[in-house]
Amino acid sequence: MSDNILKHESDVWKTADLLIGAGIKQSDFPKYMMPFFALVMVESRLMRESKRLEEEIGRDNIDDFVEMFQLEGLGYNDYAIREGKTLKTICQNDKTFDVDFYAYIRAFDPETRYLLGVDKGTDEEKFLDISGIAGLLKKKDILFDTVKAWSEIDLTPFNNSEITTLEEHIKRRWADISAETAGEQYTPEDIIDLITEIIASKIDDNDKFLTIYDPTCGGANLLFGVEDKIQQKFNRPTKTHGDEWNDTLYALAKIESRFRNDSEIKHGNTLTSIFHIEKKFDIVVANPPYGVDWKGYKKDIENDTTERFVALPSISDGQFLFTQHILHHLANDGLSVVVHNGSTLFSGDAGSGESNIRKHFFENDWVEAIIQMPTDEFFNTGIYTYLWIFNKNKPDDRKDKLILIDGSNLWEQLKKSKGKKRRQMNPDHRAKIVDAFSQFEDNDFAKVFDKWNFYYNKQSIMLTNVDEEGNSIDLDDKKSIKLNPTKLTYKLNEEPFEITEFIIEDFGDVADPLAEENYQSLKEYYDQVLKPKIANIDYKESNLKVVSKGVTHWYDTDKETIIEDDGEQTALGCGKIVVKASFKKATKTKKEQIAITVELTKDLEKDYEIIPYSPFEATNQQNIADFMAKYVTRPFEYLDNVIGVELNFNKIFYQPEKLRSVEKISKSIGELEIDLKKLEAELAL
Repeated sequence: MSDNILKHESDVWKTADLLIGAGIKQSDFPKYMMPFFALVMVESRLMRESKRLEEEIGRDNIDDFVEMFQLEGLGYNDYAIREGKTLKTICQNDKTFDVDFYAYIRAFDPETRYLLGVDKGTDEEKFLDISGIAGLLKKKDILFDTVKAWSEIDLTPFNNSEITTLEEHIKRRWADISAETAGEQYTPEDIIDLITEIIASKIDDNDKFLTIYDPTCGGANLLFGVEDKIQQKFNRPTKTHGDEWNDTLYALAKIESRFRNDSEIKHGNTLTSIFHIEKKFDIVVANPPYGVDWKGYKKDIENDTTERFVALPSISDGQFLFTQHILHHLANDGLSVVVHNGSTLFSGDAGSGESNIRKHFFENDWVEAIIQMPTDEFFNTGIYTYLWIFNKNKPDDRKDKLILIDGSNLWEQLKKSKGKKRRQMNPDHRAKIVDAFSQFEDNDFAKVFDKWNFYYNKQSIMLTNVDEEGNSIDLDDKKSIKLNPTKLTYKLNEEPFEITEFIIEDFGDVADPLAEENYQSLKEYYDQVLKPKIANIDYKESNLKVVSKGVTHWYDTDKETIIEDDGEQTALGCGKIVVKASFKKATKTKKEQIAITVELTKDLEKDYEIIPYSPFEATNQQNIADFMAKYVTRPFEYLDNVIGVELNFNKIFYQPEKLRSVEKISKSIGELEIDLKKLEAELAL
């Protein structure tokens, strides 16, 4: 019957005609439409339940009837339930409409009034703000016509699941036009079907209670969609939990939750509000926002005491914060399916927050599968998306393994695009993915890996640069050779400079073309002139020469060696001339002074190598040693080794384009030459 309810999608959207006529911007439509859509949903469900209860107990004693209705905890409207007045009824008389409409919305129970935003509190959030929106429509003289248009939409014949389907179609269209949905990804029904089918393949059909949680539930289409589809497949009692920060989406989800047997929706920031403390959930599904920064609550995250966050991702993207939160609240035998974009697979270098988070997931052996979705699958983004499947109770034959499934080619074109959604997965496509996940074997679009395949060593090394002969300066195990310079010449920005004073005690005696008279002290001269100038000396590029006891040292750019000149030129091997300036405060025996020193050191260069990883320490160290022996030819010392984790779908599933054979190419060229001669002949006529 869900197909039938979608005929009302166009009816809902027709109500926007009045907004267009009143000059309201399209991007503001959701703000004006959401309250009335919620109103129609609430009324239809209340009237449906009222009819059901009337058939069971009758309405002979209206007080008893009302009491029984209120005990069901679905919400209540005295105008509708006791007096039988609906939106359609009050729109029959435009003379009394104003009085009746406001009496009607005030007749709801306190919680419904709160969610709809009926009462204008001073500090309370107004969520859907129906009173404020009604006031704006009244000023534009379209309130009556707007309510009348909405009252014509009768949803009473449809059940909760069907109304949820309509709601999500409408919310998706709102998302397409709203400027306030950055990072929000409404999950399409075919992806919800796939997520549910994956979950269904892993759970038993028994009578055990099943808790389902979505920490970024939005209007709860994913949360309630999964619940509805599980209940269609299994006879298991369920309870849903959801968190949402957006006021209006929370209000819609909360209103929806009251018409479900066992559902709890919380309002607030999942990452900073401790809603669930020690709760663990059997199933967690989520489609957290992509590429949305978390700098606004950075301190709260850094000071979090729940131990949810083992590492912090880049401040520009909080996806992995939500995933860590999910796994913190996932039961020890729980299953989770989370939608991410591609950045969570590979962003961040070894040792970064993202890499350490992936490493944490892999070390705990929680990742059972990652599935690549087709592009153009979501309503407001065309990028590749990925389903991460986390399982805290993997079967023995899947321990330390995971399967990557490339579903990017499993799609069919929609007859009509829905926003940026141009493709969908049909039941056959979804069945192929679920079957591959269940079989857990290699095929043409799925591959099973040991989890260690995605680990790597980032081995840092300190290289010693050498000259053409493979030599570096010999320091006899010293870190440097200190020179006693008498003259230092160099060029800075093509301007020649010379230093002959290496202990400077009086700024006034310094002969320096860069010095300015307004410097009042030796310290200022050091900070503002000498130190920056010395720091900018490039011994390779500045023609730097150091005279020390009649010996001149410089860098020979042809031989790339340090040369010593004492009548003969001698290659000392590749090295570095380091000029430093340091300021020393005055003591009891010495005036304040600047000391300029020159040293010969090895020409060192920090680098790193990416090397395959082995979980066995001895084998891993041997892998590193073998790699270095094969690929690194200069002398080096080992520095830190950092273990990273990343995944690359393109590398794994890349299929190069097949090139035509030379014979076929030659044949094509020959055919083109014949065609060209024919064309020339025709033109010559």
